[in-house]
Amino acid sequence: MTRKFIPVSEAIAEWRKNPEFVAAYDALEAEFALAAALIQARAQADMTQEQVAQHMGTTQAVIARLESGRVMPSTRTLKRFADATGTKLSISFTPVGGLAEPVTRARKHRECNALS
Repeated sequence: MTRKFIPVSEAIAEWRKNPEFVAAYDALEAEFALAAALIQARAQADMTQEQVAQHMGTTQAVIARLESGRVMPSTRTLKRFADATGTKLSISFTPVGGLAEPVTRARKHRECNALS
């Protein structure tokens, strides 16, 4: 029996035609970004999951779960990961769709008045 392998790029292109897939994929963007950042930090430190785990006082399985994107770690865990990999934890908020006006009392007042 011969198996036909489809390149990942072709499979993703086909899946992205489905609006439900796109919505679900986009909803996971933050998790994917975090997982990629964790993997990149570990790779730049030239460490295995086991080595990071030893520095954090945990197990390799925990590191694998963190890097899988299936769990949302606490900031304390992220800080421990950063320390273990010799990196600095930096968290930021980015406006969606360009520059966002900060939510201030004046903005809330304008929005409430617009609804009246």
